[in-house]
Amino acid sequence: MRRVSSVLPWLLLAPLVLGLLTGCGRSDGEIRIGSKKFTEGIILGEVLRGLVAETGLPVHHRRALGGTRIVFNALESGEIDAYVDYTGTLLHEVLAEDKAAQGRTLSERLAERGIRLAGSIGFQNNYALGMPEARAEALGIERISDLRDHPELRFRFGNEFMDRADGWAGLRSFYGLPQRDVRGLEHELAYRALASGEADLTDLYTTDAEIAYYHLRPLRDDRDWFARYDAVLLYRADLAQRVPEAVTALERALGLIDARRMIAMNAAVQIEGRTESQVAGELLRERLGILDATETRGLLARLAQCTLEHLTLVGVSLLAAVLAAVPLGLLAAHRPRLGQLVLAFVGIAQTIPALALLVLMIPFFGIGAGPALVALFLYSLLPIVRNTHAGIRGIPAATIESAEALGLPAGARLRLIELPLALPTILAGIKTAAVINVGAATLGALIGAGGYGQPILAGIRLDDMGLIMEGAIPAAVLAVTVQWLFERAERTALPRGIRGLGRTGGD
Repeated sequence: MRRVSSVLPWLLLAPLVLGLLTGCGRSDGEIRIGSKKFTEGIILGEVLRGLVAETGLPVHHRRALGGTRIVFNALESGEIDAYVDYTGTLLHEVLAEDKAAQGRTLSERLAERGIRLAGSIGFQNNYALGMPEARAEALGIERISDLRDHPELRFRFGNEFMDRADGWAGLRSFYGLPQRDVRGLEHELAYRALASGEADLTDLYTTDAEIAYYHLRPLRDDRDWFARYDAVLLYRADLAQRVPEAVTALERALGLIDARRMIAMNAAVQIEGRTESQVAGELLRERLGILDATETRGLLARLAQCTLEHLTLVGVSLLAAVLAAVPLGLLAAHRPRLGQLVLAFVGIAQTIPALALLVLMIPFFGIGAGPALVALFLYSLLPIVRNTHAGIRGIPAATIESAEALGLPAGARLRLIELPLALPTILAGIKTAAVINVGAATLGALIGAGGYGQPILAGIRLDDMGLIMEGAIPAAVLAVTVQWLFERAERTALPRGIRGLGRTGGD
């Protein structure tokens, strides 16, 4: 048993050491730029990053953090310092429930939240509804009102448009639209659904490059439902006191980009396959003479960063789960009535959808790694608790009775008899949790936690199979490697006499 006590602690401490070494705390004085999870937002985030970087200030772009509310809340809470949003979105989505808004401007309402609206970037990106030109021509549809005569049409909207107050729900009621085959999906995938004939209509952003690429007809908003969506720079009011030169740099973005240039920049990324950093750097060189603003990383550098982020998420959450779940499993095994409650709790935690759990954790832990670590911790509990419980309960009663007859106290019996016999099953549960975590950790990219999910999501957004594989293949390799390492650790840690005993579940 000496080998068990010497190897297992190192196995459990390794993830914690890794997490401490690769933890991403905020550097003193670092300016953090945010962006939403669509191409235009990321390009604009790169423009803001380049403007600040040109001053020599430390700056980091936390790209593709999520939808409107997640990014705005990150700005309000101080997790980011600046980003670009749209006036219609702010009025109808973020501030829609402000009951005391009468007579106050948007700038005044934001100022009450510690946020300054610096001004327009120079273009509007309005909502519209669009159909393939040939389909619209065949049906004689030019206006949104014309849709009332075609209840059979299939609508596929971006998920955010489905849920927004200024999106589908309000639009359907305002225009009296009868369509029932209406579903939400990622905005970029809706365009592909139109191109493949699996949908008839989707929501458009008027600066999307796909409108021209897929030959879509934007329908005329003949009753003026959609609001005006000016792209505006938002930053925290305290930034002007903390780093005034950063504000000066950020405000150089005002009036910098017109709609035609924004469409071309979106096309360069979405259609030509260039990176957001390259496109933003080119704009800054041409318009402002800023050189070397592009933040470029090669494949190996990207893989190294994603691997460190992914290992941190998996390692830290798994270690925390082991430290919590093994005692809970022991408690469940020795206190059957209480054990039913413990097993029920960890079972319920396992059934909560991952996306919902991530979003639920944001108000408590902010964006980034915090919510992802908590979610992965909760998902790791069930296999470890269940296997610890099963391993202890699976020990033959005669063995326990013999230990009691020898006069071993409960603590010594647990340490010398029960844990060694249950260890194969416990390790199998930890191995299962680790493999599950490797896959589940990819979802952390949805809230800015990084890891292998980041290139996967970027690949989906850009329809780039290479980027998808850049995240998917290493994640699969890591899962297989983790399983192999745990099997090796099990053979090393377990005395030969008890290998293969106690396997009552988990693999």
